[in-house]
Amino acid sequence: MEKSGKSVIEIGRRVIEIEADALHALAQGLDERFERAVDLLVKAKGRVIVSGMGKSGHVARKIAATLASTGTPAQFVHPAEASHGDLGMVTADDVALVLSNSGETPELSDLIAHTRRNGIPLIAIASNSDSTLMRAADIGLPLPKAPEACPMGLAPTTSTTSTLALGDAIAVALIDRRNFQPQNFRMLHPGGSLGSRLLTVGQVMHKGADLPLIVADTPMLDAMLTISGKAFGLAGVVDGEGRLEGVISDGDLRRNIAHLGERTARQIMSPDPKSIGPSATLGEALDVMNKHAITALFVFAEDAPRPASPLGLIHIHDCLRLGKP
Repeated sequence: MEKSGKSVIEIGRRVIEIEADALHALAQGLDERFERAVDLLVKAKGRVIVSGMGKSGHVARKIAATLASTGTPAQFVHPAEASHGDLGMVTADDVALVLSNSGETPELSDLIAHTRRNGIPLIAIASNSDSTLMRAADIGLPLPKAPEACPMGLAPTTSTTSTLALGDAIAVALIDRRNFQPQNFRMLHPGGSLGSRLLTVGQVMHKGADLPLIVADTPMLDAMLTISGKAFGLAGVVDGEGRLEGVISDGDLRRNIAHLGERTARQIMSPDPKSIGPSATLGEALDVMNKHAITALFVFAEDAPRPASPLGLIHIHDCLRLGKP
């Protein structure tokens, strides 16, 4: 095959344009079959068994992982291994989601027969609506008629992109149907930077004797000892009952540097400090701090009237150290 004479950038753009056109056609072609497929998956008592051969198998693994991480129990089963005993993994409570661009992949035949023999619902994704796989399926989700981005029209490119996008669409629709929340996501992602970012403020916050709190009538020279000793770069100012009235930050100190020795904490503090609840995530806390250009938040119970005694303090260093988002 001769070179096209196009630049590498032109080739790259053309590939993306071809695949983007296919994704647009896929979106426009979604109909009640997609809705029925999602309904079937929501009602499954067991797992979603995702399978495919070759490149479709790689896509199937990713779809299974996405489903499992967003609240839909799922498992990839290799079709060739299924023919050698792994069919035992596929039970009557499961739903099979089988991928094949042609719909004629011979390695899928035993898995398809197993679903038909045991009354296991089968959802198929393929380009050929009249293929063996699509005709056998309870619900067939067709891919759009679109050329592969490969210049020879052979390497799976457009078809795998479309299949992956359709799998993502199914997963996100299931998130909505299951009302899957960030706290559910956090339970399934405890490791790595993502899991750390999803830790709650209440799990990480400083509390008790670690809090940098001073009474409102404390002379500023004494207050500065607390600020430096607690090493948060600030202090919360409380009334006689421990309720937070304000906060003294580095900025407050700089603005009043000429008169610090003559003033009390209440005279220096900034009132109504920004705060957050203990159930918020570290990611949410970091967003608040970035938005207001501050380095720490006092933590209050979500339903606590103001002013109230703080439950704790979360510092930007805690978010960066644990989450590195």
